[in-house]
Amino acid sequence: MEFDIKDIKLAAEGRKEIEWAERDMRVLGLIRERFGKEKPLEGVKIAACLHITKETANLARALAAGGAEVRLSASNPLSTQDETAASLVENFKIAVFAKRGVDSESYYQHINSAIGEGPQIVIDDGADLISTLHEKHQQLCPHIWGGMEETTTGLLRLRNMERDGALKFPIIAVNDALSKYLFDNRYGTGQSTLEGILRATGVLFAGKTVVVAGYGWCGRGFAMRAEGMGAKVIVTEVNPIRALEAAMDGYWVMPMTQAAALGDIFCTLTGDIQVIGKEHFEVMKDGAILANSGHFDVEVDLVGLKELAREVKKGVRENVDEYILKNGRRLFVLGEGRLVNLVAAEGHPASVMDMSFATQALTAEYVVKNRARLSPRVYPVPQKIEENVARLKLESMGIGIDSLSASQAEYLASWKSGT
Repeated sequence: MEFDIKDIKLAAEGRKEIEWAERDMRVLGLIRERFGKEKPLEGVKIAACLHITKETANLARALAAGGAEVRLSASNPLSTQDETAASLVENFKIAVFAKRGVDSESYYQHINSAIGEGPQIVIDDGADLISTLHEKHQQLCPHIWGGMEETTTGLLRLRNMERDGALKFPIIAVNDALSKYLFDNRYGTGQSTLEGILRATGVLFAGKTVVVAGYGWCGRGFAMRAEGMGAKVIVTEVNPIRALEAAMDGYWVMPMTQAAALGDIFCTLTGDIQVIGKEHFEVMKDGAILANSGHFDVEVDLVGLKELAREVKKGVRENVDEYILKNGRRLFVLGEGRLVNLVAAEGHPASVMDMSFATQALTAEYVVKNRARLSPRVYPVPQKIEENVARLKLESMGIGIDSLSASQAEYLASWKSGT
């Protein structure tokens, strides 16, 4: 079996972490159990570009239990848990091509290794694997039945490809599943982003002014958690509906040019470039902390910040770099501007990823069964999968819900009843 990991000797430690996460991934466990009996993915080659975490390991195990041949690469150079990668190779015989801290060249070499001689299904987190297929391996695209994308950033890229007629195989928008973005993005990103900032800095949130750039589901989640820790929260937005919602949720809303002088902690969660730039750095407080929880390291303009700095001190604390500006003010960048929740912490809690990865596994099964009628476009996750995941999650939590009576169902289906 091919693989490229840091150290196979880390496998024992990784297995403990994978099994720890498994305790909180009961829905995926049920799916893995069924997959093991039914083998709906028998012989299917799956290439996945995901954060190599203990939660991802349990998704890979479920897919493999279904009969798939899984090859994994990392979707971020700094998000790989090397012990998890080692355990997947040693204990579960799953091919992994990922090491924490690789350069750009090695990162894309790993993606090419995961692609191998050609998958039937691809699973992506940011669309780097899918774009690599389209740019470097076009001859493989006609043989791909479909793919899944689980990030807002990735879907922006893929919908642009669909618009331009460049998309060569069908994509299921797993990120847009209600069981994903309502929970993974809001509760998972909210908690893990705050955890990453805390682990990197040890800063007290109470009494601080926290600037949240972007009020999508990730931004909502982080704003909620920062407020819960006692912070004063400012939201910056370009979307008037989201800005209005943030204002009615009780947060200050203003342009970044105004917020830049007020914030103690900044976090970008937008998916766009240069959300915080030179004009903002120039007015920030001494000691301001800059973090990013968007997918790519482009939201904080680190090139512009370096141009303003007279000195850059790398690693003044683990995952913290100090930029000393020409006037002596210091700005602290966390995790090299990459996903702070995965660089400085462990990513989303397993119980949240349980739903996202359960949706991934069931969607892979759906693609296999329905590939003949899928065309090269971006599709929503089927409603039945959404409801199945939610129902299983409720059951795993010991929660029961009501069901419609026959008369209630009839009433809702009718248009004749009125006042």
